Amino acid sequence: MDGGKSRISERVRNVPKSGIRRFFDLANMMEDVISLGVGEPDFPAPWHVREACIYSLESGKTSYTSNYGLLELREALCTYYKERYDVDYSPEDEVLITTGVSEGIDIAMRTLLDVGDSVLLPEPSYVSYAPCAMFSGADVEHISLTAENDFKLTYEDITKATTEHSKLLVLNYPNNPTGAIM
Repeated sequence: MDGGKSRISERVRNVPKSGIRRFFDLANMMEDVISLGVGEPDFPAPWHVREACIYSLESGKTSYTSNYGLLELREALCTYYKERYDVDYSPEDEVLITTGVSEGIDIAMRTLLDVGDSVLLPEPSYVSYAPCAMFSGADVEHISLTAENDFKLTYEDITKATTEHSKLLVLNYPNNPTGAIM
């Protein structure tokens, strides 16, 4: 028996394990350690937020929503972006609500990329970007950024890494984890 590996796709098996996730696991096993790794606060959500969640559950709002997210939320976001940035989006077919950025990146990459495409990924970068590209079937072209250049991506970096298969460039600014700003 191969330990179940044959049941897992080669694409998934080839994604390297995340070192930062291992670090999080180690930190969680230690007493008196405050992990700053995930960006979560070390205090609970404010009471009025928790109370609204409780009220929502007690009111029976426990069913699935649209795969796009609640229309009212999408409409509110479109209004916000119109007022703040003077851009128009259609809440019916141009806005998608996800549970977090990683899920949004994953959906975007799976939508845009095909097997054989490549993603240009400036690094260091957030840990989920390379696996998202790999899950889509794309290859990852790593672009190493340096502290000497304030972790800023240059035209030369992009042209040097670009191939005929390059289809997507991840721009992660402000950069996670360095905090660099382009």
